[in-house]
Parts: sequence; structure tokens; C-alpha cells
Amino acid sequence: MPGSPSRRRPPRTAGVLACAALLLPLLSAAPPAGAEAAASGALQDQFARAAARHGAPESVLLAVSYLQSRWDAHGGAPSVTGGYGPMHLTDAVTALTEAPPHHSEGTEDARGDSSRAARTGAGAARPAAVPQASALPARLRTLERAAALSGIPAGELRTRTAANIEGGAALLAAAQRESGRPASTDPADWYGAVAAYSGADDSATAATYAGDVFDVIRSGASRTTDSGQVVSLAAAPAVAPDTGQLAGLGLRRPAGGPVECPRTVACEWIPAPYEEFGDGDYGNHDKANRPASQSIDYIVVHDTEATWDVTLQLVQDPTYVSWQYSLRSSDGHVAQHLALKDVGWHAGNWFVNTKSVGLEHEGFLTAPDSWYTEAMYRSSARLVRHLAARYRIPLDRQHILGHDNVPGTVASTIAGMHTDPGPYWDWAHYFELLGRPIAPSAGPRAGVVTIRPDYGDHRPVYTGCVTAGEACAPHGSGAVRLHTAPSADAPLVKDIGLRPGGQDSTTGVNDTGARASTGQSFAVAERRGDWTAVWYLGQRAWFRNPVKEPTAVNARGLVLTPRAGLASVPVYGRAYPEASAYPAGVPVQAVSPLPYALLAGQRYVVGDRTPGEYYFAPVFDSSGHTVVRGQEEYYQIQFGHRVAFVKAADVRVSLA
Repeated sequence: MPGSPSRRRPPRTAGVLACAALLLPLLSAAPPAGAEAAASGALQDQFARAAARHGAPESVLLAVSYLQSRWDAHGGAPSVTGGYGPMHLTDAVTALTEAPPHHSEGTEDARGDSSRAARTGAGAARPAAVPQASALPARLRTLERAAALSGIPAGELRTRTAANIEGGAALLAAAQRESGRPASTDPADWYGAVAAYSGADDSATAATYAGDVFDVIRSGASRTTDSGQVVSLAAAPAVAPDTGQLAGLGLRRPAGGPVECPRTVACEWIPAPYEEFGDGDYGNHDKANRPASQSIDYIVVHDTEATWDVTLQLVQDPTYVSWQYSLRSSDGHVAQHLALKDVGWHAGNWFVNTKSVGLEHEGFLTAPDSWYTEAMYRSSARLVRHLAARYRIPLDRQHILGHDNVPGTVASTIAGMHTDPGPYWDWAHYFELLGRPIAPSAGPRAGVVTIRPDYGDHRPVYTGCVTAGEACAPHGSGAVRLHTAPSADAPLVKDIGLRPGGQDSTTGVNDTGARASTGQSFAVAERRGDWTAVWYLGQRAWFRNPVKEPTAVNARGLVLTPRAGLASVPVYGRAYPEASAYPAGVPVQAVSPLPYALLAGQRYVVGDRTPGEYYFAPVFDSSGHTVVRGQEEYYQIQFGHRVAFVKAADVRVSLA
């Protein structure tokens, strides 16, 4: 493979998101089914009483709970890792026993390149075996110990918020006693107990977790929880914990290796194998020389559709697929599997794979109540900020993609593309943590809108989480539905790529045909009362956007439209070079349009300008791998729920 071929990198276009001061978390929704009804200050009092009974500072108890759950009770439903209630007391055996089947729709070729046999995997349905309690690590069975310490039955710890807080306080106090330190009113004296509460078995993860808890104490927090409770933690910027207490916990050091992580996350090296099986087959990634050979332009957010242990088993299987990082939900621990210079097989689109980093988050798309912890969101955001700064990746939704935003490569692959992390991933909160909150950047007559419903209050009905056609559990969502007319009774817009026969889109949790997600920006086609129409998949698409309860913010951004004289321009799922650019021995890749058209008069928001590029890597021996780059350039656009590409020569760009 050539070392660093000379090329001209077009400048990145400006993003449409405004950079504003970091906002406090948004107010949440009404209580979910099964939540306790209580006065708005009752939860604050429950924390105060539990802290006093167990001799722990109230600020420490509040901050630990915030890092786990942001003080939400989730109606008694367990998290991804079987954690219950505001204190995230874990009972993974019960959670897995009671959990419905999980799945992310799609049968995509994770590699996404026709130069070799397809490799399916990441995001596919995988049953989670119910383990024996004795086989689980301590971090996944803290509820059992909390019951023994507090004397409160396990059932109450799962379902009663006050009991759950009491159990968490008992665990925290026990960790302080076991460290040989007395109860203290000074939060700084509780660093070791907080690190132990994480359940982490390595020192780096425990230290990162404790550091986050004390960051919450220093900065303070305030929000309304999912049960309508107002909780506040006053900022205490002078608190300086005794970090030396970590040494007394006897934790292992994380596995060494060539990890490429910021110091602000706990990261270990668990490599994906690069092995040859014979008959020309190998897995589960490709060697490369990024960014010298190919720029890294995207970060792709996935969920694992598997538990942590299963995820690690899969990525170490040489016959499976691969991604760069996995993130654990219980404590935000990170495992790196590939060097960033190499290409993972994760997104189902070879062009995107060769220019992206894949992050798999422990979780399940179709389990709305299987919530992600704040610890994982924060670790993920720090990792993304680090990668974005290293590779100059804009922090916007044209570059920070969900797997469900990656386009099919050609018409035949559209229906098989995966749909994670799905409508329950909280993009608004994620971008707050990234330091790029989604805020207005233009006035009410703006030509661009960025989707931004209130995650907690916005609860569209989804179906098919467990049984086809059956409604999913009500839950907050960052996605809006798109209709053919300004009415909730109007049919949903069609996606002829997903349904070539012209059938209507559905409310299915895996159906992305009429869905716009938080942070995605679209050009405005029309405004009418409480409804806004945007250009979407070659058609007008309406969503409810009332002034008093908006589901989008007004923005400015670059948009494109067909150049003068063209009635329509083709849309592509990858930006490949023209045929004349391919050297001898490298098969020409077809520049095949998707079954959509961008029509004259329509406008779409620009994400980036990129050269046509193809990485030829069909064999195990990487010495013959070649980057093909042509003269043809493309714009990436927000075309539907997924991004797409159009040739720069076909369009004109303006500021809206």
C-alpha cells in the first residue's frame, strides 16, 4: 500500500449548530407507569434522610446517584446492566430473566464492500443467556448486598425509590467502613468509598468514576426527574478529595497495550484478531494507514445488542466483525479493539468504514426502559471530544452519526442497514456533554431547522419492541415523525429505498423511513401554523413544531440545490471516484445512484465536501492495499434519516 499519497483536502464546511454555554439538563417528563406519586420535593428529602441515617454527606449520595441515573427512577425498570432505581442497584440475573428479546433490524454486510464476501454481524440479534448469580462480577449484583446491609427486601429495592436510596446509602457507608475510615461530614474523605461503589475491578475505571462524582459535587446540578421530582445539588467548587485512598482498594491495573484514549477515560486494550483462515478469507478488520492514507471524518455511535461479556467475546472472534471501541454501561469503562489507523467492519458501508471510528455502547435498541447510565454517556462524550479534536471532526450530526444514519451503499443494501442506536438514544443530552448543546442560531424565519424535541416530554408511539404491531413501553424519544401533510392524521412519508413497492412508512421502532432525529438539520420547505415542512428524501415532509412547545430550533447553515438547468440530480450512498481514476489491477467500483432524486427547487443541508475515494483492500496481505482518489468531489447532505452524497458538479451551494 502506498504510504502517504499526495492529495488536496477540501476545507470542511461550517456546521449548523451554534456553540453555546453548556446548558443544564432539560426538564423531564411526567411520571412513567408504576412510578411513585409524591410531592415535588420528596425525593430530595429521601436523599437527605438516607445520608443522615448512614453518616454519609448528602452531597456524596446525591452525586453518586446523579452519575448513575441523573436521579431518575425509570418506573422501576432495570438499566442495560440490570441496575434499578436512582442508585442503580444491580441485579443482572433478575433483569435478564424478565427482559424481552432484543434486536436491531437489518441484515447488512458490516464491511460494506463488494470486493470480498459479505460479513454480517454488529447489531444483529443475539440471545443473552441468563447466568448464574455466582458467575456474575460484583458490579452486577450490588442489590443483593444492599438488601443484606439495609434489611430491605430485594423487591422493594427494585421498585420503591426511597428504599433504593436507602440501599445505596448503606452500600456507600459500608464501603467507607471497609476502607478503615470513619464516617465524616467532609465529602473529600469519601473518595475511596465512591470509587468502590462503582463496582469496577480495575483502578483506572474506579478513579474515573470517582473523579466524575466529585466533578458533579464541585459543579453542582439541578433537574426535574422522570417522576416529576425537583432535585438540586449545590456547587461546592473547593472540594478536593483524597485520591490516595484509591491505592487501598486493591484493584487491578487495566490491560496494557497501544490504547489511544484520553486520560479522562478508563481504557484498556482488548484486541480484535487479524487472522487468515485459508481460501482467501480473513477477519475481522483491515490494516490501513489512517489518517495519512484516508482522512477520518466520522464517528459512528452503535449499541451492542449484547451484554458486555458477550460483546467482548464477539469482537475477539476472528470470523466476526469489529469496531474501534466498546463502552460498558455500568461504569463507563472503555475497551479499545483496533488501532485507529486500521479500518473496522461496523457501519455496513465501506466508504464510511474507511473514514470513521466505531463506538459500540452496551445496550439494546428495542428496550426503551433499559436505560443507559450517565457514567457511560459521559465516558463516550469525552472519548468523542478527544477523537474529534485529534482528527478535526466537527461536533455536529453530519459527522457524529448513529449507525442508523449511515446510508446503504446501493439500492439493494438499503433495506438491510441497521437501525441502532435508535429513537431512545438521548442525542440532546449527549451533545450537551460534548459541549455543543443544540440551540437556536437563527430567528423564526430561518431557512434551516435542527430537530430538538424535549426528550422526556416527547413520547411518540413506537411499535414492535417485543411483538410486531404491539406498542412499545412509553418512553422519551429524540425523534419526530414526518407526515405527507400538516396533520397528525396524514400518512407518513414514504421511503422508496426501504419499500420499493411504495408502501407507507410505519411506527415500527426499527422503521427509519419517516423519522428525523435530534441534531439533524433540514432545509425548510414551508411553515403552516404549528407545522413545519422540510425537504426529506425528495419530498415535503411535515412535523408538528408549535411555537410554545417546539420540536426543532431555527438555524443557519449551508444548503445545496440542483444547479441551473438540471431538473434533478442523483443521490449516492458512497462517494467513489470516477472510472478513469482506477489504476491497473484495481477493479472499477460502480458509481451507482440510490433510488431517490434531489429535485430542482429542493434544498438539503450540507455536511461536508469530500473527494471521491475508494480503499482497495480485498486480501489479507496489506502490502497491496491501495487508496484510489479521483478528481470528482461530493457533498455529504442530510437527505433523509440517513445521510447521502451528491456530486459537487451537479449542485450549487448557498447560505440559508
